[in-house]
Amino acid sequence: MSNPPPELFSPLQLPSGQILRNRIAKAAMEEGMAGQAQLPDRRLTALYRRWGAGGAGLLITGNVMVHAEALTGPGGIVLDADAPLGPFAAWAHAGKSGGAAMWMQISHPGRQVQANMPGVVWGPSDIAVDVGRHSKRFGQPIAMSVNQIHDTIDRFATTARRAEEAGFDGVEVHAAHGYLLSQFLSPLVNVRTDEWGGPLENRARLLLEVVTAIRAAVSPSFAVAVKLNSADFQRGGFDADDARKVIEMLAPRRIDLVEISGGSYESPAMTGRAADGRTAAREAYFLELASELAATSPLPLMLTGGISRRDTAEQVLANGVSMIGMGTALATTPDLPNRWRRDFEATTKLKPVNWSDKALASMASMAQVRYQMRRIAAGKNPTQRVGPGLSLLADRRQQRRALRRYSRWLKSKNDARQPIPAHR
Repeated sequence: MSNPPPELFSPLQLPSGQILRNRIAKAAMEEGMAGQAQLPDRRLTALYRRWGAGGAGLLITGNVMVHAEALTGPGGIVLDADAPLGPFAAWAHAGKSGGAAMWMQISHPGRQVQANMPGVVWGPSDIAVDVGRHSKRFGQPIAMSVNQIHDTIDRFATTARRAEEAGFDGVEVHAAHGYLLSQFLSPLVNVRTDEWGGPLENRARLLLEVVTAIRAAVSPSFAVAVKLNSADFQRGGFDADDARKVIEMLAPRRIDLVEISGGSYESPAMTGRAADGRTAAREAYFLELASELAATSPLPLMLTGGISRRDTAEQVLANGVSMIGMGTALATTPDLPNRWRRDFEATTKLKPVNWSDKALASMASMAQVRYQMRRIAAGKNPTQRVGPGLSLLADRRQQRRALRRYSRWLKSKNDARQPIPAHR
């Protein structure tokens, strides 16, 4: 007789020994709220204090960048060797104040960098992002040198070590959604012919070396998780069988949890808009693929993507998944886990953006979510009164201001590193 599925509010003990108080995680959403010097400020501490009081067992931050010259957007947070830890300690404390564990998602965008951004645009190969008429929004990548690859591994390890020093309980390595580690995994983007390309074992090498370096840099009780695509949803790309094999490769490396998601900027399945349509309509987009992976996975799995109702969350657990992740649902109802305990559901829901231009629809969907997060950070409640068009305009205004600030900061950071010429 098979064991019954775990209860939604039962604890989960991870391989590191860390115990999460329930099976509900606030999944990573890119907040775009960096303050001066690309640091977290009072807005992020207010936002995560509100989520921390909402009843989730785990909070995972949005992208924290390991390389100051490579950001997904100008409002990105940077934790590198130079960043002061005080603002990060305040952020961690705010998230943990209600009893949740707090993990930092750490990432490198690779080629998914806007063309108007300063810094670098790197990838496993020089293949650019293709989103049709919006492709010019992204920079032309250069293929990384072996030295740049090794430097990137070191950067991930440095960020993880410093996250632990700041009081975070773990890190999640972002190897999904078309960011750098996902790019190396993809046979469509990674066409290298050296030891970092070719067969899956080589394409997975960067991810495996990153998690190995992180594990060597942090305490055994510090959680290390990986966010992985169940599939890229592109013909000939990274698929569910590849995901199964990568999970098996990760298992001996003391990974605590693998979060299953899907898609990239080119096929934005993470917003319910996969290019090939193989996601469930509206809720638990990747459940079918995740349940297949859970059947053989040696590691606990977490599923994120479109979950907003308790019965859907319980269905996910019944399919062998250990943890459910929610993003948009918690941006619109930040206390949703506590509401579920009282048999209530979400108070606010965002309408799906069904524009024919899928790339623009994906941008508008993310802009809607960021609009709600900014409201919560300002002490307000989410609202349904602002639609995708106005959200996108507001988001672009925010990004323009953030770009000016980031450009000035990066220039001053680089200027400070320039050697002072000797007097003749």
